[in-house]
Amino acid sequence: MTTPPRTPPVERDGPVPTPAGKAPSRHRFRWKLLLAGLVLIPLALFGGYVWLTLRFAYSRGERAGFVQKFSLKGWVCKTWEGELAMVNLPGTTHEIFAFTVRDPRVADRINQSMGQRVALSYEQHRGVPTTCFGETEYFVTEARAIQP
Repeated sequence: MTTPPRTPPVERDGPVPTPAGKAPSRHRFRWKLLLAGLVLIPLALFGGYVWLTLRFAYSRGERAGFVQKFSLKGWVCKTWEGELAMVNLPGTTHEIFAFTVRDPRVADRINQSMGQRVALSYEQHRGVPTTCFGETEYFVTEARAIQP
């Protein structure tokens, strides 16, 4: 038996079919898709959770007192962190209310009213996953000075 002489391969348009009839890159594409899903789906779920915790407030309220500490903190995510001393009765120890301010306009109002009695409107956001958004769960949304 003699074998026929081999002819040089002919170039064709498109992928060359394999014996199984599938393109060789299809298997690689599935692995890339699986890897992207393993990375992107948890990232999207985490982003959605962060959005929900920052978007919807657990509670809202207002507290009044004297701001005794207020500073800009953070390595990457800069937020204003402060403490409000609330005096219940003269001669008693004051209660400290720790709060976070993310809005620079509200932070300016608090800085301008240092030393005066202020009323802070806040929203409580429970379950915020990192301290990058604030060290406390109380986010001040408005500040106004109280005239004696």
